[in-house]
Amino acid sequence: MIELLKALLFGIVEGITEWLPVSSTGHLIILESFLPLHVSDEFYTFFEVVIQFGAILAVVLLFWKKIWPFGKKNNKAPLTQNGVGAYVKMDIMILWFHILVSCVPAAVIGILLDDWIDEHLYHPITVAVMLITVGIVFIIVETVHSGKYDKIAAVKDITYSTALLIGIFQVIAAVLPGTSRSGATIVGALLIGVSRSVAAEYTFYLAIPVMFGASLLKGYKYLGSGATMSQTEIGVLIIGFVVSFIVSIFVINFLLSYIKKHDFKVFGYYRIIIGIVVLSFALAGVI
Repeated sequence: MIELLKALLFGIVEGITEWLPVSSTGHLIILESFLPLHVSDEFYTFFEVVIQFGAILAVVLLFWKKIWPFGKKNNKAPLTQNGVGAYVKMDIMILWFHILVSCVPAAVIGILLDDWIDEHLYHPITVAVMLITVGIVFIIVETVHSGKYDKIAAVKDITYSTALLIGIFQVIAAVLPGTSRSGATIVGALLIGVSRSVAAEYTFYLAIPVMFGASLLKGYKYLGSGATMSQTEIGVLIIGFVVSFIVSIFVINFLLSYIKKHDFKVFGYYRIIIGIVVLSFALAGVI
């Protein structure tokens, strides 16, 4: 029973920190250090993947009409000529082409260096340093960005070159745990003139293939190893997944509403604080 309650807490933390630019990795490291799940290292890695997948589905649900490219409206280009009446929404298809371009750099790095990153860089001190560093960058970027005209004020205005640049920034998150995937992409987007709301929305879209791909990769490694799960472990997975999904829905709506009137500085300050906490615990040998 206690493990199921822990799973609920892990799902809450994942659902909150996956979408806010504060690093879900850093928070899960702290939580796992003080309230560890009594499971194998392999299962815990798989568990992280499952609760991330719950967060992905929240994005799919909330933005379904903006990301599903097929419909039947007359002002859309015909997809087929077979009389079925199916149509493709070209603006959404172009959006997906942009997203795929953004995914390429991180996908290449992830496939080539996934095990090496986990072995050499997935460490509390690395996470703490990146939490603090990106927090400082957030504050600097927002200070410089304040009052400036946004070159890109709508998702449809993102070009292939812009998409590639955002994807390159995402590589930093792929290589250095604690950077925060959303944090890296938002900072990168702001630096090249994307508005805060568009940066956040595009980050949500970008999470779908990126996190889905990461989930498939790690899930395949775990299940492909022939591992079996107990009833408790299955319960842990289900609770973590469902809770992460539900919490993510509220957090995404909150962030979209928040950034209409506020900047990202508060997340920068928070990152610095939590980074100092992680670094202190790591140096003290607590985690």
